[in-house]
Amino acid sequence: MTLLVYLLCLITALGCAAVLFGAYIRTRAPLLFLAGMCFVGLAANDALVLIDVYVIPGTSLLRARRVVGFVAVALMLAGLIFHDKETSE
Repeated sequence: MTLLVYLLCLITALGCAAVLFGAYIRTRAPLLFLAGMCFVGLAANDALVLIDVYVIPGTSLLRARRVVGFVAVALMLAGLIFHDKETSE
């Protein structure tokens, strides 16, 4: 059951990234690109969870998962901060 949940999280993150990149291609809004990159990072994080738990359960990829998750969320946060500064000027 947990495998199904991990796979659904991965598929959802990839789907969100695809939708955001599609919208970015149409509009060229930088926030859409950064949001898409965030979801790519979250999908990579989900893939690392699958690898960590099911492929190589003897090793811990916790640090790699945390770094990837942090970078993904930092991209989104930076996009939101800089987008706000661009629109307020």
